[in-house]
Amino acid sequence: MSILTVTGCTHGYGARQLLDNVSFRLLAGEHVGLVGANGEGKSTFLNIITGKLAPDEGRIEWCSRVTVGYLDQASTLTKGKTVRECLREAFEGMAAAEREMLALYDSMGQADPERMQSMMDEAAEISAQLEHGGYYTIDTRINEVAEGLGLADIGLERDVSMLSGGQRAKVLLAKLLLQNLMILILDEPTNFLDEGHIAWLTRFLQGYENAFILVSHDEGFMQDVVNVVYHIENASLTRYTGTYRDFLAAYELRRRQNRQAFERQQKEIERLEDFIARNKARAATAALARSRQKRLDKMEIIEQERDRPKPVFGFREDRTPSREVIRAEGLVIGYTEPLTRPLDLLLLRGEKTAIKGVNGLGKTTLLRTLLGQIAPLAGSVQTGDFLSVGYFEQEDEGGSETALENIMSCFPDMSNGEARAALARMGLTREHITSQVRVLSGGEQAKVRLCRLMNRECNFLVLDEPTNHLDAEAKAELARALNLYRGTVLLVSHEPEFYADFVTRVINLEEYTTKIV
Repeated sequence: MSILTVTGCTHGYGARQLLDNVSFRLLAGEHVGLVGANGEGKSTFLNIITGKLAPDEGRIEWCSRVTVGYLDQASTLTKGKTVRECLREAFEGMAAAEREMLALYDSMGQADPERMQSMMDEAAEISAQLEHGGYYTIDTRINEVAEGLGLADIGLERDVSMLSGGQRAKVLLAKLLLQNLMILILDEPTNFLDEGHIAWLTRFLQGYENAFILVSHDEGFMQDVVNVVYHIENASLTRYTGTYRDFLAAYELRRRQNRQAFERQQKEIERLEDFIARNKARAATAALARSRQKRLDKMEIIEQERDRPKPVFGFREDRTPSREVIRAEGLVIGYTEPLTRPLDLLLLRGEKTAIKGVNGLGKTTLLRTLLGQIAPLAGSVQTGDFLSVGYFEQEDEGGSETALENIMSCFPDMSNGEARAALARMGLTREHITSQVRVLSGGEQAKVRLCRLMNRECNFLVLDEPTNHLDAEAKAELARALNLYRGTVLLVSHEPEFYADFVTRVINLEEYTTKIV
């Protein structure tokens, strides 16, 4: 049974073509991975099939009575509600059905016998649907999912407005998983999940009986949960059946075959053109030359696949600072309540330190406190001499200016050509550079912010989850650049495989938290 059929879908922004006459089909029970490099159009495609964005051309057809849940990179929660109240919203449809059933029971006292039987049958049908849907065990289900994603440790009675960005993402994901929908659409669901919670989500999706479409740059996670891969590249969408590794092998084989076919055809074209040039003017061989020309004219030309621009990262270094970059003594971080016990921290020149720990412990708060953006609740922070700090924030909404305008406004002395070259080194194309930052994908926006950082001279880099939204190629290049950087690095990351080769020490904030982990 086909749940979703997309036919002839085309979409672009100005001169930038993201989708060109693509087709897509989702069958019941399929676990689909939608893959592609940053900016190829994955989030745009999801917005089109969910109706958030109208395609320039094409047809989107869903099956009747379909129920769809979409977790995207910009989902939000209602302020003023507790975590539990937000999770119970997943069962609002069932709650409405229960209210209808109770209203039927209340009305039976005034009904005639014939109407009474009809109302009893209707109430019984609603009761059976609620029973089948597990409505009477929703608290158990809420607790199970909340435990799996780490929300139980946060506290189900906490106001969602008090949660960190990562914690809010977990609430949104939990709410979606509880709804038992015909299709889940998940855009980077592991961005704010810790290793244990990713393992729980992996098991959940492996046993999920309904269909889902998943966008993720976590290749190990993708390998474990999908059985169909759609690859988006150069505005085309190609279907591969099997695991993520099966896709990689088939994709590489197809590229190699295409490259070989292109080279053979180019040699044949060169041979034919040479024959035509040498023989078309001679009467004895003119007919043969015309025959070769007809063959050449009818030939279906194989296009050489374009290699997308590869990012080349590098950080500019400023003058050497003092030996002690940051010294914190008896530091307690938080806003109104302490998030940590008193901690001492000494960062020395040239050290590369990673901070890890489950979400909600205050990793971002620690960075902002060390940088002087937030006052500590107790203790002191002393910064060294001659520090020039480059700060990569976890999230930064794009504005209406283009990527090129953004860079030129930050660096007025840059020429237009220099700014374009700087963005091109990030792996951004001309179309990306001239697009508004707010319409770029999460990965492309991150590359614009990295471009701002890399064109400033810094001797102390502070990076808050820099790999969120970056594809595998960009992550590897960022790790290489940080390894070569001779300044001091303080990094928050939930991906130990990203920083394992270049950090000199790892601080686990769980050892200092006031919370139960």
